[in-house]
Amino acid sequence: MYLNTHTYYSLKFGTLKLQELLQCAQNFKWHCFALTDINNTSTSLDFVRLAPEYQIKPVLGVDFRNGAEQKYVVLARNNKGFQHINEHLSHHTHESIPFEDRCPLKKDVWVVYPFDLLSRWVTEPEQALRLLKHHEFIGVKPQDLNKITVSKWKNVLPKMVAMPTGTFRHKKDFNAHRLLRAIDNNVLLSKLPKSEEGWEGDLVQHRESIKEIYTAFPEMIERAETLLTDCSIHFDFGTDHPHKNQKTYTGSEKKDFALMKKLCKEGLAYRYPEPSEKVLRRIEKELHIIHEKGFVSYFLINWDITSYARSKGYFYIGRGSGANSIVAYILRITDVDPIELDLYFERFINLYRQNPPDFDIDFSWTDRDDVTRYIFERFPNVCLLGAYVTFQYRAVVRELGKVFGLPKHEIDLLSSGKFRLSELDNLSQLVLKYSTLIQGFPNHISIHAAGILISEKPISAYTGTFMPPKGYPTTHFDMIVAEDVGLYKFDILSQRGLGKIKDTIDIVRYNHPDDPPIDIHDMRRFKEDERIKVLLRTATATGCFYVESPAMRILMRKLLVDDYLGLVAASSVIRPGVSQSGMMREYILRYRFPEKRQDAHPVMLDIMPETYGVMVYQEDVIKVAHYFAGLSLGEADVLRRGMSGKFRSREEFEKAKGKFFSNCKEKGYADELTKEIWRQTESFAGYAFAKGHSASYAVESYQSLFLKAYYPREYMVATINNSGGFYRTEFYIHEAKRDGAIVEEPCVNRSGALSVIYGTTIYLGFGLVKSIEHRSIVSLLEARQKDGPFESLQDFVNRVSITLEQLILFIRCNSFRFLGATKKQLLWEAYLLLGHEKKSKPKPSLFAPEVRSFELPPLFTAHHEDAFDQIELFGFPLSDPFALIESFPATEIYARELPGFIGKEVTSVGYLVTIKPTKTSKGKYMNFGTFLDREGEWLDSVHFPPVAERYPFRGRGVYAITGVVTEEFGCYTIEATALEKLPMIPDPRYSEARTVTQMRNQQSLMNSKRRLRG
Repeated sequence: MYLNTHTYYSLKFGTLKLQELLQCAQNFKWHCFALTDINNTSTSLDFVRLAPEYQIKPVLGVDFRNGAEQKYVVLARNNKGFQHINEHLSHHTHESIPFEDRCPLKKDVWVVYPFDLLSRWVTEPEQALRLLKHHEFIGVKPQDLNKITVSKWKNVLPKMVAMPTGTFRHKKDFNAHRLLRAIDNNVLLSKLPKSEEGWEGDLVQHRESIKEIYTAFPEMIERAETLLTDCSIHFDFGTDHPHKNQKTYTGSEKKDFALMKKLCKEGLAYRYPEPSEKVLRRIEKELHIIHEKGFVSYFLINWDITSYARSKGYFYIGRGSGANSIVAYILRITDVDPIELDLYFERFINLYRQNPPDFDIDFSWTDRDDVTRYIFERFPNVCLLGAYVTFQYRAVVRELGKVFGLPKHEIDLLSSGKFRLSELDNLSQLVLKYSTLIQGFPNHISIHAAGILISEKPISAYTGTFMPPKGYPTTHFDMIVAEDVGLYKFDILSQRGLGKIKDTIDIVRYNHPDDPPIDIHDMRRFKEDERIKVLLRTATATGCFYVESPAMRILMRKLLVDDYLGLVAASSVIRPGVSQSGMMREYILRYRFPEKRQDAHPVMLDIMPETYGVMVYQEDVIKVAHYFAGLSLGEADVLRRGMSGKFRSREEFEKAKGKFFSNCKEKGYADELTKEIWRQTESFAGYAFAKGHSASYAVESYQSLFLKAYYPREYMVATINNSGGFYRTEFYIHEAKRDGAIVEEPCVNRSGALSVIYGTTIYLGFGLVKSIEHRSIVSLLEARQKDGPFESLQDFVNRVSITLEQLILFIRCNSFRFLGATKKQLLWEAYLLLGHEKKSKPKPSLFAPEVRSFELPPLFTAHHEDAFDQIELFGFPLSDPFALIESFPATEIYARELPGFIGKEVTSVGYLVTIKPTKTSKGKYMNFGTFLDREGEWLDSVHFPPVAERYPFRGRGVYAITGVVTEEFGCYTIEATALEKLPMIPDPRYSEARTVTQMRNQQSLMNSKRRLRG
């Protein structure tokens, strides 16, 4: 009988999870109620899906409010009414329009106005009878009943319905609600206005209790139940129903299929100049199943998107389980040959699978926005997919600390977790108590990283939408709810790796104009290229996408992989589940030592001969479940999806898991074997890549490796310009030097915002210099383009619109070094030129003003002073960082010497590159360190919890690492026993000797200025 209930998706207002509300409803003998979250439909579809499990008929609606002020509650009489509600809600939220007093919706809905609001905008109760249409009613809350009993409003009873509100279960929920409202209003709890709170009596109660409250007006209860009975909402859920994506591409399923066959016929020669019978059979098989499952339009839409990208010259990588498809390969959605890789067809699609295969399409970060724009303009019913941002514990502690008025130091203590509960006062304990309760609540709705929905029906048939800064409507629900109802996303992602490839080709074009054009898609050539093989085998692939990380570098060294298939396997072996379960080590053993392959169970070895009986790819879950445990392909796919974490709690997953164990028992497997196979499957399935996905990553890695092998300096420039990769920019600069480049600081006559290369000389871009404004760079480039190079500092100031503060930055980063003057001389000249200007943006001069010159005395410049300027402006020195260290250990072992000290304790010195903290099974933290030694070679260390705790890392810099040298599969690591950050030399700009000299220089300069003014 509840017409108005809230979950915690009434953001920063409600406190109940949907399941908690449903459980209350079941316990209190409700048979039907309306879910009406405030200006939100996030959990509406979940409500419809789950309500029958609690023997409850679901009704959908929305509680429309301006802030906390309730305007009206609208219930959907049917699916069409729900669509009208979503359209109304979306229109107002997109445009930030307040909801009006009178609801404009008329068809397929019931509208209920709160009594207290209606009583304010009608002077006489009888007016309400005349104003309200047949679908409009007055909602009477328990606190309104006394006002009706003793007033003329009794005459309007035919338009009145009982409208108790269900928001809380008890006092604790109400307290949490008040805290959420205070957070939302950014006020102290004591200052929260009553108008911003709900009513403490808005409790979910037993059916009989509600009847008792409305004893004097039983017709109100009856009328509310009549409204609920009239409402009926239905959505198809689960795998037994067809998807809701756009059904056709051309407008006709028959024409769609004819177009797909035509495209396959036309594209066959590009992929397979001389197709084998196996290729042709695979094409026919796929086309038949794609057509039978109704996925033709899904493939054609992806083909359309990638065709547009190629027409614009955009680079992209198609990956996901769809990369197992030969049709996708021929349509050029992906660049992975499923025949060459023997990709498992049933991972891509099978007759039991209702959802289409995944196509994750990566574009350059510079191109993705245009592709997204194209999709929204090309197809009719498009929206972005939403995602929930939840309250995290530390953030809630901080928010509640502010709400309770705690001082900053107490909030810092609570959020750090370094306290004793018994020593905290009552207020601090309250903060912790309610932080635990609120943790995990949805805070606000955001955007899924990549998901786009292209629906057959308007998206308002399923949800309201909001308008994020990107400017595209976005669903209130997330990808799991979308898949439940049959809406499957198109993943349009961005990454900088593709930007590096694209930019390198452009750089090569101008820096090597006589070289032939690069065909970056010539994978046949790349797979056989000896230079690429060397980079892989020696793991010297800095900057090359997935292959460059420390973990991947070490794995490649252990495997000694130098071919495409090996890289494909390594891309999945490195994933957390495989490595942490011990299967990565087992794979390396079986790869390196063939006799170890016999350790595999015969069935596992038969299922996965290519990976020696070790599960490596996501489809191995399906293979093991189907062939080892005897599950059907449909059940195996449910198991695979459940292990991804999305559906682990679902009933279908538990059912498939139970059948896995029961089938293995029937097959006669020992319990220990079944448990071990399950452990392996469960431990890695949520993280593993599909083989086609790994193969797609390997394609991009090969493209990067080719450019690195033949154009290393140009590739490093592109890497720097695309904000690097796994490492910080300084290490790509270091790599460019190793590749023979001369790296120069920015130059006003050579550099732009981005770095450039001329021959073998790289000029860094001004975009790397902290605090240099984009408008200053643009002004510089426009002046240089118009009138040529700058000849003096005065020439620069005359032609470029720049402030003194910005000019100082240009001087300090040494971009005027071609003038032959020191930075200090130029700084004095800058003050003479612009010191009289206001801080606001000055204009270039039409005529060069006359500036009197004078001779400066010698100005002191200390050794390494430029390096400290660089650290301040770039964040790192461009020169050797080891040159800035005061002293080194008496003995020092370089990375190349480690093989001679296995099992012995050594001390090495390294410049810190990166740290990877890892939590052990006992909850302690250990660290994996990556350094560069003084010869520029990689140095790896492991710091177990006792050492990590006693000798923590202390930020960037040079460290002395003491420890025992260990070796595994030809990789050498220092197992640290001690760690010391080596002190740098004093900054010469601020040292004592420097200060004395500086004072003398300033005195000489003042004397010169006085003489000049004479």
